[in-house]
Amino acid sequence: MTQIDPKLDLVLERVIDVAPELVWGAWTQPEHIKKWFTPVPWQTVECEIDLKPGGIFRTVMRGPDGEQMPNAGCYLEIVPNRKLVWTSALSPGFRPQASETPVPFVFTAIIAMVPEGKGTRYTATVMHGSAESAKQHAEMGFYEGWGKALDQLVEAAKKF
Repeated sequence: MTQIDPKLDLVLERVIDVAPELVWGAWTQPEHIKKWFTPVPWQTVECEIDLKPGGIFRTVMRGPDGEQMPNAGCYLEIVPNRKLVWTSALSPGFRPQASETPVPFVFTAIIAMVPEGKGTRYTATVMHGSAESAKQHAEMGFYEGWGKALDQLVEAAKKF
């Protein structure tokens, strides 16, 4: 397990009322990602997944004014129905991201799904390289945004 550093890491943990297998499907199938990944009124308009270590995890989010925000990263670890780890610091094939990549900060995300009763203990840990980038991510609305997206995931997963 990763050692949490409160100065560098943001953590969202909640028990949700959908099974880990449904959470897994929500995170690993592009057609499902598009339904929940971006907090409304934003939308995820593109998603590409190559579900293997070194594979791509790419989304394009569109804001209410039409602005687009592309994000691409690389999967690091995949444990079916239990854990996904990816980073925005690397491109597919474990290549470092180009310096001109338009992201305000890089992070590594760990999504853990542990069965709990009929549901899942869902933990999203987002690790940053500096206290400044963690603070910037928190101030951008990490807890509100990732929490709202999780609510959307739960509602979408119930319809799979």
